[in-house]
Amino acid sequence: MNLNRSEGLGLVEDVLSKLPVDNITHVILAPSFVYLHKVAKMCTDIPKVVAASQDCSANEKGAFTGEVSASMIASCSARYVVLGHSERRTNFTETNELLKTKVGQVFANDLKVIFCCGESLAQRENGVHFDWIKSQISESLFHLSVEEFKNIVIAYEPIWAIGTGVTASTDQAQVVHAFIRNLLVEKYGNEVAENTSILYGGSCQPNNAIELFSQKDIDGGLIGGASLNADDFVAITQSF
Repeated sequence: MNLNRSEGLGLVEDVLSKLPVDNITHVILAPSFVYLHKVAKMCTDIPKVVAASQDCSANEKGAFTGEVSASMIASCSARYVVLGHSERRTNFTETNELLKTKVGQVFANDLKVIFCCGESLAQRENGVHFDWIKSQISESLFHLSVEEFKNIVIAYEPIWAIGTGVTASTDQAQVVHAFIRNLLVEKYGNEVAENTSILYGGSCQPNNAIELFSQKDIDGGLIGGASLNADDFVAITQSF
C-alpha cells in the first residue's frame, strides 16, 4: 500500500522505459486495485510484462462492501492474482481453506495464481517450518488437477527474514525451494514440478539477486521494497 496515482503510474512508466528492448524475463506488476486497469493497459504492448492483482475476494459477487471479485480483476485485463501473501495471512487471518476458495474464484475467471507460503521465526526455530509450508500448499492447492496446476506460480516468503534484520542465506532459500519442488514431484510428477516457477520473496535486492537466481530451484523473485525503485527493480529482472 504505497504511492498515490501519479507516483505509482510514474514508477510503472519508469520501469517499462528501462526494461531492455530484448527483455526475456517475465515481469508481473501488482499494483493497488485502484491502479490495476491502467497498469494492465500500460503493459499491453510490452512483451513478457503483465499485471496482477494483490488479492481477490473469496466470493463471486454480492453484498461484500470493499471486496474486489476475480471477475472484476479479469475485466481489468490483469492476468494473475497474488494469494496468501504473508501480510494477508497475518493481518487478515487468511486461512488455507479460505485461500482454497479464492483459488477457485481465480480459476473460474481464467486467471493465474501466484500462491505465497512461508514460515515465521518461531516456526523455523521450533523446526516445524517444513510441515507448515507443506500444509499451506497441500491444503490450498493439492485438490487441483495436473492441468489446473500449470496455472500456479509459488512464492516462498521466509517471514522471519523480511524487515527483521535477520537475513536468510542463499543456501537456506535453496533448501526450502527444493523441498517445495519435491512436494510437487510427489503430488504431480516431474514434468509439472520442473515447469512450476517457484519465486523467492525474502528481501531480494540487486546485490543478492544474481546469487539467488543462480540456485537450481529459485526461478525468480517476489519483490517488495526494491520494486519501489525503478533502477533496482529492473536490475533484479535482469539478474538471470
